[in-house]
Amino acid sequence: MAHIHLEGQPQHEGHICWPETTTSHPSDPIPSEPTDTPQIQLPPRITKNPADSLSSSATSLNYMSSSNSESPTTPATEPHVENELEELKDEGVIAITPAAPEGRRFSDQLIPSDPEEVKKILGEGSENSRLIEKVCCGEGCCKLEALELDPESKDHIPVVVPDNDAFRSLNLKLGPLSLDSKLTRTLELPAEVLSFLPLIHKSTPYESTVLKHPPRFVTPHPPFEVFSAKLHHARELTKAGAEKRTYHFDLDVTDYPEESGTVDFVVGGAIGVCAPNSEEIVNEVFDLLGVPRFLRDKQVTLKTTGGRWPTIWGDEMPRELTTTRRELLTWCSDLQSYPPSKPLFRVLAEYTTAPNEKKILEYLSSAQGQAAFCDLRTGPHLTITQILNAFPSSQPPLNRLISVLSTLMPRFYSLSQDPMISCQRDGSGCRRIIEMAVTVHETPNWRGGPRKGVGSGFMERIAHKAISATNNGINPLTLDLRVPMFRGLMANPLAREFCMDGPMMLIGSGVGIAPFRGFVHRRLRSDNITNKVWVVQGIRDSLLDEIYSGDWGVEENKIKMIVQSRGGQHEYVQDAVRHQADIVWLLLNALDGRIFVCGSAKGMGEGVERAVVDVVIDKGNLNREEAVAFLEGKKKEGVYIAVSSSLVFSCPLGMVWDWS
Repeated sequence: MAHIHLEGQPQHEGHICWPETTTSHPSDPIPSEPTDTPQIQLPPRITKNPADSLSSSATSLNYMSSSNSESPTTPATEPHVENELEELKDEGVIAITPAAPEGRRFSDQLIPSDPEEVKKILGEGSENSRLIEKVCCGEGCCKLEALELDPESKDHIPVVVPDNDAFRSLNLKLGPLSLDSKLTRTLELPAEVLSFLPLIHKSTPYESTVLKHPPRFVTPHPPFEVFSAKLHHARELTKAGAEKRTYHFDLDVTDYPEESGTVDFVVGGAIGVCAPNSEEIVNEVFDLLGVPRFLRDKQVTLKTTGGRWPTIWGDEMPRELTTTRRELLTWCSDLQSYPPSKPLFRVLAEYTTAPNEKKILEYLSSAQGQAAFCDLRTGPHLTITQILNAFPSSQPPLNRLISVLSTLMPRFYSLSQDPMISCQRDGSGCRRIIEMAVTVHETPNWRGGPRKGVGSGFMERIAHKAISATNNGINPLTLDLRVPMFRGLMANPLAREFCMDGPMMLIGSGVGIAPFRGFVHRRLRSDNITNKVWVVQGIRDSLLDEIYSGDWGVEENKIKMIVQSRGGQHEYVQDAVRHQADIVWLLLNALDGRIFVCGSAKGMGEGVERAVVDVVIDKGNLNREEAVAFLEGKKKEGVYIAVSSSLVFSCPLGMVWDWS
């Protein structure tokens, strides 16, 4: 047993003498509370007008979050702002309530009472504010106000929620909302910016191509034009049982018009596809709004007061165009890709006849309904048909509804081959063919089952028609299937940084591997690529999900590595990057080396970048901060090129921006 010797205390064998202190004594080893410790005197809570106090809103939020729903809510104040405490208390910005013995932690007592105080606590552009920006819906969550009962009201009539599946699928948390609840800062009714007028004068016969091609005024910016590309061939690349379906398409662009400059289809480039809303969804919107059938395809004069709509990237200006209501809903207004907006709810409220539905829609347009509104925007995708079904008594005029919807934008897809060498013989000459791969994007549908994206759903419908015809012995060319597209984004990072010589590693997951097939085809034209090109393809299961197997024009086992996340050894592409550390380090330091990464930013993209940083740390004998700086330098030099589907229009992938 160890012995502790204390100055001035007699020591005996096997005995420890404890010192006397102000709070303990050898005969009473249990310490007592200090009596001379300075006590902090905390002032009582300072509150402002209860109607404006966010502390009241906190009660409402707690009430609304009592459900078991996992829908995101307005973010709480981060606990690490307590280092701001003393400065803010001196300025009188915050109030602190003394914590009870079993109360919450001290830093959780910071209760800002208005948006300005939030800014003072977090600071403009500070790291703290970025934490809120990550989950902010962009519609002013910090403008939340409490939902309070009117003290002068004798009758408290609770809101009866609509009894239908569509409304229940919204998972709205209405709190103590009643028909007599006072709502403040409700959004003003949006101005009427477009109208339908009878044809002013008889013009040349107007031929609508609504089922095959967008109207002439739906055009991207010059020099691009929407071209009706004929489908030459389509096939499914994945096998039955695959979690996601991927299709291959051959499009005939032989007659694509010449454009100014030297714009052409290039390896690694992308095309824009102008996909329409499905005919089924368009008809359902007409039915829900009560638009008579004889008006849906009747020609009218569309008059707008300004803006780009209904063009894609046209000039902002007033317009008068001849069109039909069906054309506008099919090709110009997005019915399912974007989260709902307050102007949408405000317009629906204006034309709602049921008092309970009207109150809920006004609530979503007010400061009191901000938390519920944010939950709708950050939750599962909502469609216009879902919202109209949830509030069946709301039937706004079509022009009012269209004015608060987003423009239906093109979807971009990377080319999956070298467009300079691809052609098909038709007996009289060579037809120029471009190829691309599309993975069908699906999200849960409120009616049950999956809901397909606008772009990928359109392409799958085209593929099914072509595949069905082929299976029945019919040449799909006789069906005259068309894909509205235009040549664009031929200077994206993949196309810009591709080089004809030098070693390179191509890393892709899922359909993100598709553009690299074109890279290999182009390099094979000039050189043997063995020991010069390495392909890392990430898939779930090689028996179901591997695309373009045996279609690379080279012995694949010499250049390609398959990484399976659910089959084989259950690895990811970032694991393969670490296994190939010597090659990765060689490419990062080679004079003409390249590393291309194509996949989702979250997960695959970030994982590969972390793996490359680990390689740099190991091979370069650097610390993590130095390794990150080294990789950033390689990005600027065009050695490490990573593109992601989350970067709209600027970094297209094989899997494309198609969140709808």
